[in-house]
Amino acid sequence: MEVAYFIENYRAAFGEKAELPLAFWYSDTPLAETGKVNGCLFKTLHALREGSSVSLSLDNSGCGGGKFYTGFTEMPAFVPQFVSLKEHYKQTPEMVLDFVEQLDVPAASAAFLNITRLDNIASFDSVEALIFLATPDILSGLVTWTLFDTNAPDAVSTLFGSGCSATFTSAINENRAGGKRTFLGFFDPSVRPYVDAGLLSFTVPMSRFREMYETMPQSCLFNTHAWEKVKERINNT
Repeated sequence: MEVAYFIENYRAAFGEKAELPLAFWYSDTPLAETGKVNGCLFKTLHALREGSSVSLSLDNSGCGGGKFYTGFTEMPAFVPQFVSLKEHYKQTPEMVLDFVEQLDVPAASAAFLNITRLDNIASFDSVEALIFLATPDILSGLVTWTLFDTNAPDAVSTLFGSGCSATFTSAINENRAGGKRTFLGFFDPSVRPYVDAGLLSFTVPMSRFREMYETMPQSCLFNTHAWEKVKERINNT
C-alpha cells in the first residue's frame, strides 16, 4: 500500500475540502516532542488537524482515563465511580467494571503513541488505524465505502466508551485480532468540547483498511451521480 496513492484516491473521491485522516501507532522513540497535555488528550486535536504531530506517553498524558485507554497504565481505582456517579454515563459502577473487562485494554506496545495527519508519513508500516474526522456528508461516503464489500451487521460499529477508547482502544484490539469492524466515535459528551460541532470520528483499523484501500475506486465514491451531488456540497460548504 502506498500513502500517496491513497491520498490521491481520497482527494478524487471526496474533494479538496475533506480533511485527511489521522494515523496513529506506537514506537520506542517519539515522532514529535510533546509537552504535558493537561486533561483530555483531544485538546491536541486542533493542532493535529492543522498538520502538527503529537507523541503521547505515560509522562506527558494528563488524563488518567486517557493514559489507561491508550495502554500506558492500569485503570485508576476511581474510574468506575467517576463514570457512573459523577458523569452518569453508566447506571452503576459495576456496569463500568463490566465494560472495562469486556474491552480488555491492551498494554502499550512501546513508550510513545504517535498521532499525525496522513500526509506527514511515508508508509503505513506500524500504523494501527486511521481516524477520519467526518461531517455527515463525508460520513455518508465513508460508511457506504465500508459497506461496499461486506454484509456483516457489525461492519460499522458504535460502542460505548470515552473518546479515546472509541478511537484508540477498540481499533487497536480489532487490528491486532485481524478483525473487520470500523468504529464511529466522539459521542462521549466529555470529548465533544474539543471537537467541532459538526464532526464525528470514524476509525478504520489497518486490518480492515488493507481491504478498503483496494475497493475505494470500485465503490460509489467514483463515477456515480448520487455521490457527485454529495461531493459537490462537501466542497461548496
